[in-house]
Amino acid sequence: MTFQSNDPLHGVKLADIVEYLYNEYGWEELGERINIRCFTHNPSIKSSLKFLRRTPWARDKVEQLYLRSID
Repeated sequence: MTFQSNDPLHGVKLADIVEYLYNEYGWEELGERINIRCFTHNPSIKSSLKFLRRTPWARDKVEQLYLRSID
């Protein structure tokens, strides 16, 4: 018997989410949609990942935008 996860983020890496959102919106629009410094002040994939990995509320916002974007 195989367990099937109902979590749509199961198996999706945070790096893939940030790259997808960057490619979809660019830093400027991403910063407008989610007003956090890692997107509005000197943004990069690396610095955003560092911030999001240690900031659960910000990561949650990013994951929610990702889920809305892929629907």
